[in-house]
Amino acid sequence: MAFAERVVAQALLVVMAALLQLSQAAVYKVGDSAGWTTIGNIDYKQWAATRTFQVGDIIRFEYNAQFHNVMRVTHPMYRACNASAPLATYTTGNDSIVITTKGHHYFFCGVPGHCQAGQKVDINVLRTAETAPTPGPSGLSPPSAPSVGVPAPSESNAISLKASKWSFSKLGLAMGAFAVLLSGFY
Repeated sequence: MAFAERVVAQALLVVMAALLQLSQAAVYKVGDSAGWTTIGNIDYKQWAATRTFQVGDIIRFEYNAQFHNVMRVTHPMYRACNASAPLATYTTGNDSIVITTKGHHYFFCGVPGHCQAGQKVDINVLRTAETAPTPGPSGLSPPSAPSVGVPAPSESNAISLKASKWSFSKLGLAMGAFAVLLSGFY
């Protein structure tokens, strides 16, 4: 196989690997259609509780940058709404954050009074996608909180690329066959 054909085959493999990685992610818009705001009494705790986040997912904050921001903070800072030393601050009004680790990821708006008004969210990435709530000491699972004014999750809440996994797999097979075909001609 000549050098040019090897480069083409390697490029195809890189593209296939990238597509397979992308097929595992979902994009979540915080607050759904309301976005990241203090208007409308959005319950971000309930919003996050109705989703199963995984490493690689993208959390998108959409907001008016004149009135809001997004700060990534530690758990003690989150509980106290302490914006004095955030881990990161986002101010574009359209911030996409890729979740790269398991565990809790705490965010709030650093504008004075906004966090206290409920503009904060805890994105919890479980150890595995199948992890269920752990039973309490009585052997019963903790009761779920009733949903008050929060719409039930729908397919449109997460722009899931997982549904495209089969299509990406077919694309990968086609690209692999193409690479084999190319190597046979040269």
